[in-house]
Amino acid sequence: MLPTRKLIAVSLKQSGSSILRRTIPIRLPSSPRLTQRITGKPFTSTARMSANGSSVELDPNQGGDAAKKTYHKQATGEAWKTVQAHSADQDLKLYGSCFCPFVHRVWISLELKGLDYQYVEVDVYRKPKLLLDINPRGLVPALRHGEWGCYESTVLMEYLEDLQQGHQLLPEDPKLRASSRLWSDHINRHIIPAFYKYLQAQDTNDQIKFAGQLKEQISKAVDAADPQGPFFLGPEMSFVDVQLAPWIVRLDKVLKPYRGWPDPEPGSRWEKWVRAVEDSGPVKKTTSDDELYLDSYERYAENRPNTSQVREAINSGGGLP
Repeated sequence: MLPTRKLIAVSLKQSGSSILRRTIPIRLPSSPRLTQRITGKPFTSTARMSANGSSVELDPNQGGDAAKKTYHKQATGEAWKTVQAHSADQDLKLYGSCFCPFVHRVWISLELKGLDYQYVEVDVYRKPKLLLDINPRGLVPALRHGEWGCYESTVLMEYLEDLQQGHQLLPEDPKLRASSRLWSDHINRHIIPAFYKYLQAQDTNDQIKFAGQLKEQISKAVDAADPQGPFFLGPEMSFVDVQLAPWIVRLDKVLKPYRGWPDPEPGSRWEKWVRAVEDSGPVKKTTSDDELYLDSYERYAENRPNTSQVREAINSGGGLP
């Protein structure tokens, strides 16, 4: 059950008209903050004894408390159907974790392009060798194409574009391509960090501040979008849409329940963009049921130690890892 919430009022304006003007209920975590020190050592797991006396392994971010929710290790709903449909061995393999938005980007790209690929679920916190062989840092997403491997979500999206197969995400016009890269950079530098700052903030005043920052950065992207849409460049989903899509999904499935993120203002350009992304086939096919996101992001909402390198980077004021 989510705790009692405090209400704050914020608005997001686009060209003088409100596109998000609702009272936002800020949900405050009911559990006390964890005070476990971050030592810089590799994440390790703890264990408890089950009712029958067997050892049950806990994830590091649970802090030894089995009652704490943790990340899921298998997709659900429509995403699980897509995993099953892409379980056969293929030359092109995506190594991912079902809860990760950066993986979600590349997965949407693969579906949108209609490429043959194999989806391989990995427990990124255990850092299996097959992942480390591609990315020595052990982060997802990672892509293997034959004997070659690469990582970093934006780089992987660019690589899939360079294959020149299936639906192209970047426009032919060089100016529009440059603009797309510029706004993709805006998403990575400003929107995503603001999302995590807002989600991880435990102090009410900080939540108010970061909610405003997130809305401001989203508003800039909305103002730059094609006026008619519904997507960023017009009628078809393109690179910028895919870059932002996982966080559009998580605004509703994570920020709304944990921090009271408001629905888009009816009739606004932002609402049109959100609905187009949420209703697109590739996004639906790679999105799990709500429970997966609620459970997997509880650790961020409580700002628990050992949650992820993203959490550490945001708390330290650095860029995304």
